[in-house]
Amino acid sequence: METPDTLNTTLDSIETPASFAENISYLDRILEHAFTWFSNNFSMLVFILLVGMGTILVARTINNVTESYFKRVNSRLHMDITTFRMVRHIAVAAVYFIGLVVIIFNIPSLASLSVALLSGAGLAGIVIGFAAQNTLSNIIAGISLALFQPFRVGDRLTIMNEFGKVTDLNLRHTVILTWDNRRLIIPNSVISSEAIVNWTIEDPAVIWPLDVGISYDSDISLAKKIMIEEARKHPKVMSPQTLEYSVVRPGILKSDTFANGFMNPSVLHTVDPDFRERGQVKVYVTELGDFAVNLRMQVWFKDRSDAYGSGCEIREAIKKRFDSEGIEIPYPYRTVVYKTDIQKEKAPEKPTSSEDIKVEYAPINRLTYIDDKTCIDDETGQ
Repeated sequence: METPDTLNTTLDSIETPASFAENISYLDRILEHAFTWFSNNFSMLVFILLVGMGTILVARTINNVTESYFKRVNSRLHMDITTFRMVRHIAVAAVYFIGLVVIIFNIPSLASLSVALLSGAGLAGIVIGFAAQNTLSNIIAGISLALFQPFRVGDRLTIMNEFGKVTDLNLRHTVILTWDNRRLIIPNSVISSEAIVNWTIEDPAVIWPLDVGISYDSDISLAKKIMIEEARKHPKVMSPQTLEYSVVRPGILKSDTFANGFMNPSVLHTVDPDFRERGQVKVYVTELGDFAVNLRMQVWFKDRSDAYGSGCEIREAIKKRFDSEGIEIPYPYRTVVYKTDIQKEKAPEKPTSSEDIKVEYAPINRLTYIDDKTCIDDETGQ
């Protein structure tokens, strides 16, 4: 195959024309050499074009076939979508890589260059490793996340002070749909080193705290009763229940579909023995503050996605009920004490005697008014 460098060398060897006729002849020679080059390498160009189109076609076919296969199998076996997406991304990337290698090794000049690069693979690997360390770290972290699965696609997480649902996990990054409909794209190397709160893994039920402060003059027992009653009225608060648990056969939290006879293993969660009893609403006095008695109510919800909005609604209902029942939620207030007042309180009071009483006379002005009509002159006495 005649390389582009050879074509450029041939064109450079043609002398630059000086007249119009020579310009036409020069153009004819260029077109002739270009046609000759394309004629000699036409088969190779067609081969590269076919390999490129075939690679794209195969990659898209594998992507579509694996996705349709997963949907069909998932309807019966409920496979994990996280591992499937990672395998699909790796398969598509492998097809593109194989197509690129086939093209390179079928071009003589590129093949010799690739052999030279492979002979110096040690140094090239070091250089490429330093140049693409962020990309490689993201790929390795993505494979690690798919294998060990600290979270899966569809799980709800709290990460980097953001709450959202995992919508995609690929070789480079993880996409999280936040509660306010934002797409948070986090590189895999970053998310693998962050502390993650997974609200969905194993047991999705959650205890949600609600803090309320009442005044010292209010009835604590009445306030507790009101808070529990308002929480029980909310439809998304879990009802009291006790799940069976044993070491041989742990308790299983069953979904609604499973309870109706449709088995869905992906939503079955083992129950920890410390949380077999759930659904209770409890209120505790957590602090005797500067101006309020702080109460904390713990409420069970089936899922973290229901907890925040339902908690706000329960808090509003408690406020309205407190107003009608005369339970005060106090404003913050402070008592200011001056240092001089403290010193006066500490100093002992001495009994006053006639010797301690001193009479001081104010200086008399030249005119001293006796009343509104009469005055006395100090010099004349009139």
